[in-house]
Amino acid sequence: MTTLKITGMTCQHCVRAATLALEAVPGVTAVAVDLASGLAQIEGEADQAALIAAIQGAGYGVDPA
Repeated sequence: MTTLKITGMTCQHCVRAATLALEAVPGVTAVAVDLASGLAQIEGEADQAALIAAIQGAGYGVDPA
């Protein structure tokens, strides 16, 4: 499991956008994004750099948690 800290999310629409971006990365099997903590937990064999790029591409900041 990979955990990332996503910055810039302000609402459930942001959570949905981040979730969809992460789900589109090859190798991802499940995603859980929490608005309150800003944490995304990603299951699967996806490359961390690809996950970070997906979040940045959706317009959010990201740090490995």
